[in-house]
Amino acid sequence: MTESHARGAAHQRLHTARSDPPPARDGNPDGGPDHGDDRAAVTKDPGACRPARGGRRADAVTAAAGALLLVAAALIGAAIQRADGTLQVPWPPLQASWLPHLGPGTPAAVLVAVAVVSRAPGLARRLSWRRLLVVTWGAAMAWTWALALVDGWQRGVAGRLTTGFEYLSQIDRFADVPAALRDYTQHILSTQPQPWATHVAGHPPGAVLTFVGLDRLGLGGGAWAAVWCITTGSSAAAAALVAVRALGDEATARRAAPFLALSPAAIWVGVCADGYFTGVVTWGLALLAPAATRATARPRSAALAAGLLLGLAAYLSYGLVLVAVPATAVLLLARTARPLPAAVLGAASVAAAFTVAGFAWWQAYPLLVQRYYQGAGGIRPYGYWVWADLACALFSTGLAALAATRRALAATPSAVIRLRTGAPSGPQVVAVLAAAAVLTVLIADLTGMSKAETERIWLPFTIWLLPAAALLPGRDHRRWLACQAVLALLVNHLLLTLW
Repeated sequence: MTESHARGAAHQRLHTARSDPPPARDGNPDGGPDHGDDRAAVTKDPGACRPARGGRRADAVTAAAGALLLVAAALIGAAIQRADGTLQVPWPPLQASWLPHLGPGTPAAVLVAVAVVSRAPGLARRLSWRRLLVVTWGAAMAWTWALALVDGWQRGVAGRLTTGFEYLSQIDRFADVPAALRDYTQHILSTQPQPWATHVAGHPPGAVLTFVGLDRLGLGGGAWAAVWCITTGSSAAAAALVAVRALGDEATARRAAPFLALSPAAIWVGVCADGYFTGVVTWGLALLAPAATRATARPRSAALAAGLLLGLAAYLSYGLVLVAVPATAVLLLARTARPLPAAVLGAASVAAAFTVAGFAWWQAYPLLVQRYYQGAGGIRPYGYWVWADLACALFSTGLAALAATRRALAATPSAVIRLRTGAPSGPQVVAVLAAAAVLTVLIADLTGMSKAETERIWLPFTIWLLPAAALLPGRDHRRWLACQAVLALLVNHLLLTLW
């Protein structure tokens, strides 16, 4: 039997068998291997991921440094904003206003947080795999809905996507879709006749066409658009688990599940279109992973579907072409390029469809850059946002993800070495995925095309930092989950976010 066939058979057996909960071990009261325990290596495999030096104390120091970054971004940003107003955000570094408040979602948000912190680690071990995916998605959706409803139904949900700069304000201009696509680039610049609203001008037409399609199906209006974004965006939690399991192992995916369910990013998933974009990208990579590892009965179909979704992503947001970085990481982890032909065919089909319809991506993007600098992008200072953007992203990923990323980056070199000789372990998989996410964010940051609002813009990339929480010591998981929940609850109750 060849190595590829042996690997495929092993994945099939792993994915069809129901995983029994591992017995509890010393140092990890939740049971299962404690990948982050500093007292021993997690596996006998010399190439596997070992705990980063410094251990739990370094985790705490990293989180404290992250908290200082948030404070510095707020204080320095407030000073700059008071001095000249160039930051173009009301509560730096976030696009939000100071408004302490409670709302109808407050009790539900607290209840969901307490339930996930107290029960999720145990449930993640005991549930069957399919039930775990459903429960993780359900918990993420409940968390997102509860946080959105803290701001009330109209202000927090139904009205979010109906403002003058949002997609729904332009639906009437798509009565003739082919004509609108042919003329799309003629309305990107603010100096052209009838310029598009900010978000329509700033994105390829795939985003607005999604909401046009919902409207044509009888699901028009802000409420249905919000339901769409929350449902698709929260599903990314389950998609990330699928990818981690296919590339690594089920135990690591199970350890990551609670952190994907209780992410502070839910504040911006509910409600903004970037939550929807996150779902598309994450499922695209989640389909690419089993296609590459042959962990599915139809790898070519999975690769084609992955290409279709990742190709669509490039027509939802220009910046999502950077998904090529995590996609490359997926193929490197699987140590194969087998899915590429089918995936490229899928992506090319999407590009061809839009091009034939009259929208040329490569012609629109330079116009978008001009529009960006015609607006706030031309005013916001690069010197502040090049580091404050990272603070914005930290608000949506949480301090637990930062501590986990430290461990992931420390483990990445050994993981890369391991890839030369054999399949990576589960901890190595989440380490490399997190490193790919960091690289993607740094590229996006240095371009200067994402000055501010990265708490939502980078969601399709930063979600891959969360599975790295599996590297944290199991005995600390509930503390880190509580930290994630507290940050989200404080932000959502002290600030009124624009998204």
